[in-house]
Amino acid sequence: MGNKDTALTVLGSNTSAATFLASVSLTLSSLIGAWIANNSDVFKSELIYGDTRSSTMSIKYISLLICFILAFSCFVQSTRCFIHANYLVSIPLSDIPAKYVELAVIRGGNFWALGLRALYFAINLLLWFFGPIPMFATSLVMVVLLHHLDTNTALLHRHRFPGKPLLGI
Repeated sequence: MGNKDTALTVLGSNTSAATFLASVSLTLSSLIGAWIANNSDVFKSELIYGDTRSSTMSIKYISLLICFILAFSCFVQSTRCFIHANYLVSIPLSDIPAKYVELAVIRGGNFWALGLRALYFAINLLLWFFGPIPMFATSLVMVVLLHHLDTNTALLHRHRFPGKPLLGI
């Protein structure tokens, strides 16, 4: 029973985090939409290096908006997968294979990673408003950061106990 409680706690935490990031992405999308509708001239000063024509600014706004909407949809799908795994774990007296739960959790994690990538890319697009040089510098930093986060030199160990299923269900 302890393994099931731990699994439900972890799934609940992941669901809460994905829901929070989905709401942040949707809020930022709404702000970008309001910013587009306002037609403000914030990014048309001498401090901004680069093209500040209205057509170019529209492309920048729409690109950033698409990025936030993509992040929102990925986090919603992540939440859906984590809730599905939560239902599979919490069914009393079930004989659902642990492989189904594992698949739902892996899919949720993949959507979570895609949503975070969309937010990381949105940072680059946001700095594009200030010109190509800040965007290029941020892109280089992002590539180094993601390379560091995505490389794994340690071998992974599967923690399994003989005779027990993966989640103890």
